[in-house]
Amino acid sequence: MLIFTAMLLFFVGVVFIMSPAGLLSSLSYFEGTFLAGNTFWVLVILGYYFLATLLPIDKIITKLYPFFGALMIVMTTLIAVSLLFNAPNLPVMGDFLGYFNHHHFSHDFLEPNPDGLPVWPLLFVTITCGAISGFHSTQAPIMARCLTNEKYVRPVYYGAMMCEGIVGCVWALAGIAAFPDGYTELKAMLDQGGPGLVVNHIATSYLGALGGIMAIIAVAVFPITSGDTAFRALRLTIVDAFDIPQNMRNRLLLAVPILVIAYFMTKIDFSLIWRYFAFSNMLLSTSVLWLATKYLFDRGTFHWIVSIPAVIGTSITVSYIMTTAIGFNLPANYSQYIGIGVAILLLTTLSFLHIKRQSKVPASI
Repeated sequence: MLIFTAMLLFFVGVVFIMSPAGLLSSLSYFEGTFLAGNTFWVLVILGYYFLATLLPIDKIITKLYPFFGALMIVMTTLIAVSLLFNAPNLPVMGDFLGYFNHHHFSHDFLEPNPDGLPVWPLLFVTITCGAISGFHSTQAPIMARCLTNEKYVRPVYYGAMMCEGIVGCVWALAGIAAFPDGYTELKAMLDQGGPGLVVNHIATSYLGALGGIMAIIAVAVFPITSGDTAFRALRLTIVDAFDIPQNMRNRLLLAVPILVIAYFMTKIDFSLIWRYFAFSNMLLSTSVLWLATKYLFDRGTFHWIVSIPAVIGTSITVSYIMTTAIGFNLPANYSQYIGIGVAILLLTTLSFLHIKRQSKVPASI
């Protein structure tokens, strides 16, 4: 588990060097200057990650995060407000109801998208942090160490996930409204300039040139705040595993090689790195959910709150590794049915164990 966690943290760090660098280099304000180069922003972000990995958490990360968080909340709120007044292409509830009436209990839900890629499981693996994220599990110890009172656990952890979900939904709606021609228009822009150009287009469409720049910076900050804690957590995972003293020399001996390797990894195709990150992220989150299930089950408490998500995560993970090129590369329909079969088997086993445990509980007096 430690090795796998370390692998995931490294992939998170690499992914969140490449994606914010692409966003920042896409800013039209920087066109024609060295600031428009992707390499420049990769080096800037790596420099920040080096300091964040090396220094105590209260020296740099906690000093910047209030500003980063405020920027994200303000710009997302502005996007949401602008959607209320400037989004004629948003679907209404009747459109969604019509879709589900047509696709209800239909095999069409498993049909490929226009690129021929299966919706299940790729939708749930692509939206990694918006669904179930192993990366969030790796950050739990850092967050816990920063809390001054246990009563803050629920508002911090649950509140953070709720905020992230709202941010994700706002940008998803903004993306739908910004491309009235649907997937074809979005795909053309992705092919032209990648995700950075898409975010640039969405932000400037609703907030104008200056507001668009601020929104893009806010969006870029989001992955940066994941990358810095990923590399920091990777260092802590290694030193905890091998009981390495935390002096500055040892921190340098760990941080420098990790970030140098990460820089060279940014030269690899982003989509390939994302596949490994997405799979390892989902697998780790599923493993943590099963660990939580075992803990609650042994205590005789309500385990379904984590065991059902664990079953869903396992089904998604199995389906993905069966169909992806980095896995068994089976046809999509085979992998989907294998994943569903695994889910049914797990639910049946859980139900059997639950009933068996209930039968051993003595009646209350």
